[in-house]
Amino acid sequence: MRHIRQFAIIWKMKIEFLVWGKVKTGNKRGRLLGFPTANISLYKNIPEGVYVSEIKVDNLIFPSLTFVGAAKTFGEKNKQVESYILNFNKNIYNKWITVKMFKKIRGNIKFNSEKELALQMKEDLSFANDFFTKPQAR
Repeated sequence: MRHIRQFAIIWKMKIEFLVWGKVKTGNKRGRLLGFPTANISLYKNIPEGVYVSEIKVDNLIFPSLTFVGAAKTFGEKNKQVESYILNFNKNIYNKWITVKMFKKIRGNIKFNSEKELALQMKEDLSFANDFFTKPQAR
């Protein structure tokens, strides 16, 4: 419970964007790269990129990284919201989630390979960990 309470404080921070939706099955590429994501449809006009975020599911709050847009690396055209929940490993398909995006950390980039994308995702994760644990990183 301490973990959840810690992030309840951040839940009250300034929000850049807020979206919600029912988690749907994606292409499972994130899982193969070591970053399984909760995917929801995008129904708002939000600038594409990666955001430090939090997700509320089943009335619990979790830190996350959220990608908004069409995955250029894979040639996708349809925009969606894909959120990686830090230190989380539960099945939340068909559950409703709320995603609060606090800070955009980079734009939507087309990478030359899945390996290059995974390396960048690790850097994004490091930034998110600092954001949630070090107030000066906010």
